[in-house]
Amino acid sequence: MCGIAGISLGNPKQLDSKALWKAANSIKHRGPDDIGVFLDEPNGVGLAHTRLSIQDLSTHGHQPMKSEDGKIILSFNGEIYNFKELRAELINDGYHFNGHSDTEVVLRLYISYKDKGTDPLEFVKRLNGIFGLAIWDASNEVLLLIRDPLGVKPVYFFRNHSTVAFSSEIKGLLPLVNKQKEINYDALYRYLTFLWCPGNATLFKSIEKLGPGEALRIRKGEIVERVQWYTLPHFRSEAILEDPEAEIQQTQNRLRTAIHRQLVSDVPVGAFLSGGLDSSAIVAFAREVNPDITCFTIDTGKETEAGIVSDLPYAKKVANYLNLPLEIIKVDSAQMASGIEEMVYQLDEPLGDPAPLNVLHISKLARDHGMKVLLSGAGGDDLFSGYRRHYALQLEKWWRWMPKTSRSLLDMASTKIPENSPLTRRIKKLFRGANLDGDERITNYFKWLPKDQILPLFSKDIRETLESKNAAEPMIDFLSPMPKQVKHFERMLALEQRFFLTDHNLTYTDKMAMAVGVEVRVPFLDLELVDYAASISSRLKQRGSCGKWILKKAMENYLPHDIIYRPKSGFGAPLVEWLSHDFKDLLSDLLSEESVNNRGIFDYQGIQALRHKSSSGRLDCSYVLLTLVCVEIWLRKFYD
Repeated sequence: MCGIAGISLGNPKQLDSKALWKAANSIKHRGPDDIGVFLDEPNGVGLAHTRLSIQDLSTHGHQPMKSEDGKIILSFNGEIYNFKELRAELINDGYHFNGHSDTEVVLRLYISYKDKGTDPLEFVKRLNGIFGLAIWDASNEVLLLIRDPLGVKPVYFFRNHSTVAFSSEIKGLLPLVNKQKEINYDALYRYLTFLWCPGNATLFKSIEKLGPGEALRIRKGEIVERVQWYTLPHFRSEAILEDPEAEIQQTQNRLRTAIHRQLVSDVPVGAFLSGGLDSSAIVAFAREVNPDITCFTIDTGKETEAGIVSDLPYAKKVANYLNLPLEIIKVDSAQMASGIEEMVYQLDEPLGDPAPLNVLHISKLARDHGMKVLLSGAGGDDLFSGYRRHYALQLEKWWRWMPKTSRSLLDMASTKIPENSPLTRRIKKLFRGANLDGDERITNYFKWLPKDQILPLFSKDIRETLESKNAAEPMIDFLSPMPKQVKHFERMLALEQRFFLTDHNLTYTDKMAMAVGVEVRVPFLDLELVDYAASISSRLKQRGSCGKWILKKAMENYLPHDIIYRPKSGFGAPLVEWLSHDFKDLLSDLLSEESVNNRGIFDYQGIQALRHKSSSGRLDCSYVLLTLVCVEIWLRKFYD
């Protein structure tokens, strides 16, 4: 796991080696073990790399890595789990290796496809792993920039008429394009609507995210082709497997294979353990290969809000049941509050969620124990159906048949429901947008607040520009080519995998762990497991109110019943209390009348009205208020 950065210029004279070194040093936390820069001055191309040594700890793994003739240069961030099989194939075909890193396998595999006269980009389809990579091919003067299928590893890029620059993080881009700063208000609208930003946009108009399974061909500072080389299996076939006994056994076998495959490493591997089903399943099967795998969790102290459940007792129970060591870091709410500014800086994005701080503190604890690699349970909910909105979608059968006028009345009635308890919040969300149809209705489940409550937060001029915008547009556009016969449930899972997983969960998991030089692997996102999960009938994923039914059945012989069937809780953060106490000073400073008016983006009275609705329990606005705080922090750190 590493950090990459680079640039391609239409005018080679503008190539600045100092800027490349500065870019590399700004993401040195991602790879504290080594650093390197490559320059092709005649062609105006530069690549930078910071290395976290996981495979082949010797100098043979140094990057950017060159072919023997010096014409192919690779800067690679990621982990290839099938690299040993690929290496054996390449050796059999006559290719020579200097070391035993997966990086060298990627380089040789690219060369092998080029030698065959095949489109070199096709090589990436052989990789089972997580990656962001750049390959400069001087022989045809093309720079390839590629992101892994599910978007586990981030890649950002900048472009104008004569420059394309890229990096694993926005902070690594800014030394290369520091003067190109203009706020993207469409993206800001999405952050406030969802708490994260679905799609390729960032808060800078000129900086985009390379999408999962996307690649760019770049020549002389211009993008000449943008390729979607991987598509989710939901676009390729409809779920058909419905034999419960057979699929329970297959789920068990395929998950085990994925976890065992991802334990390959030349350094120790540990695991996150929340005590939920997904992380517990990971350590249960990882233990078969490493009986002493160390687990890490967090104690955030006493939880006081309704609906908040501490994970700690469950994590302890799993560790005791499996006889595994469990390391615990205790972090109180004051420490959480003091970490918000660091969180936003490391994330590069103003995600309105304190959960990333969990990952940061646990990763610090793991690094203190000598761990560079952790296994995560991320993706289980997105593949097998683990969120409450999946059950809510199933409940629509009881009222979806109603005429639109009646559904509009349900929508109107939902606005009168107070949000002072978890139950009323869920009921309100179930019927909010009941008048919507098709994909608009599905995407509505991902919104935190509706448009009529978000727009008043903006200043008058910006509000007018956003009136005609649909915050869910990237999600609706994504679903539009999907075959119409694909059911609502599978369409929602596709949205989970492309957007909520990539643009939220994986974004913060990567950034916060890599902030302290820890690589996170996600076995649930093994490509073979992803394909298999998509082929399972929705009836085996969501049975009534029981989500992840098939995964739960698959783990019954390996975990305690009350761990498998515990209620879904997520990260237990008493945010309302935090905003009233530990975050109070931060809130008063960053959202003060002076700060808001000086910024000119938001409407102070609109924010005050939102705060009043939140404190009175009329609306659940705590996460939106946190997002506003994070946006102001982001603007001060990245824009000002």
